[in-house]
Amino acid sequence: MGNSILLLASVASTLGGLVFGYELGIISGALLQLKVEFRLSCVQQEALVSSLLIGALMASIVGGFLIDHRGRRNSILLSNILILTGSLVLLVSSYSVLVVGRIIVGFAMCISSMSCCIFVSEVVTPDHRGFLVTLYEAGITVGILAAYGMNYILSDSKRGWKWMFGLAIVPTLIQLVSIWFLPSTTKESSNQRGGESMTTIESQEADDSKLSIKNTKIQYNSMYLFQSKDNMRTRTAIGLGLVLFQQFTGQPNVLFYASTIFHSVGFQSNASAVLASVGLGLVKVIATLTSMVFSDKVGRRPLLISGCAFMALSLITIGLLSGHSVMDATRPCNPEDFNVNTTDLPQLTVSGGRSVFGTPFDENQRLLNNNTQGQDVVLDDIRQKPLDTPLASSPRVHDAVVNWIILVCMMVVVSAYSVGFGPSLYTFSK
Repeated sequence: MGNSILLLASVASTLGGLVFGYELGIISGALLQLKVEFRLSCVQQEALVSSLLIGALMASIVGGFLIDHRGRRNSILLSNILILTGSLVLLVSSYSVLVVGRIIVGFAMCISSMSCCIFVSEVVTPDHRGFLVTLYEAGITVGILAAYGMNYILSDSKRGWKWMFGLAIVPTLIQLVSIWFLPSTTKESSNQRGGESMTTIESQEADDSKLSIKNTKIQYNSMYLFQSKDNMRTRTAIGLGLVLFQQFTGQPNVLFYASTIFHSVGFQSNASAVLASVGLGLVKVIATLTSMVFSDKVGRRPLLISGCAFMALSLITIGLLSGHSVMDATRPCNPEDFNVNTTDLPQLTVSGGRSVFGTPFDENQRLLNNNTQGQDVVLDDIRQKPLDTPLASSPRVHDAVVNWIILVCMMVVVSAYSVGFGPSLYTFSK
């Protein structure tokens, strides 16, 4: 029975992280299709993406109470049911319903993340707890990679976003089944692991009374975290600071908007932008696995410091180079609009010395129609412009190099986050 519990707990832990990572990353590619199908504005796109976080915020307020009073196992089962419900709601072709569905999924993800690691650590022996927490972290990164992979496979499919959201049902169902067969209490799991269950009611009651006495001696209230005893005030400040700065790095936003960001730095088609995000997910998986291998040998603190240093340097580089790169800033919000890039096209001049690209498109069309009826349009500049291009290609090459440097720095940011803030945060919180 001990091996079967460990196997089920491993499956539950890995799938819990996988579903968490999948739901985080899947919006990146789905957003490319949703903004075209529903003609979403910038605000609507941001509301759809952030609705997941709104649900998580709501769950963080009531999650602790729910877990303490209903138990870890029941909380995970509830989160599975909510994810299944939210995934089905996301299949409806309505923007407002999509927002509601993402809120439900976000609520469930938060409940699952809070209770999953605690639960699996209670039903297995102490020497396997670190391994299961590691599996959960690995499951998150693999889930993100799987989401980006599904985004790429379904990038050219009609209404592929429904399949993207719906495929989360599969791992959720498997996790629900594995959790269902796991014991619901620590005492029950201990009895099954060791096969040393109490044979008499008296001995069990005696053991329960000892446990209750022991538990009453170590009960603390929330104010204990802010007291100077045992240096708890400093430890609490460090823990809260790490959590806040983890979000301030902006790395979660990179996961949400990966495909959109790659569009901005020059990847034209949806497929190419999503394929680049697959590379980003692969880099994150490799960095996470590397961190897991060296975390015990090198130490969590050196990994956190080095990861933060590389993130800082990369973000500074991105900030300095972004002003010199050519980015399509209007495309993420207005995919259906006709956009003319005046930096890439030659200047077309009509009689009177007016530039066509200096006026609105409708007025340009009127000017061209009026001037071509009575006189010739001056097109010599257009014919000659591409010919004087020994130096004309130099700015484009420069812009391409800058964009690729930004892309590499983004990869470094994601890798450094996975090495530093990612797994180290859990161990510092202990």
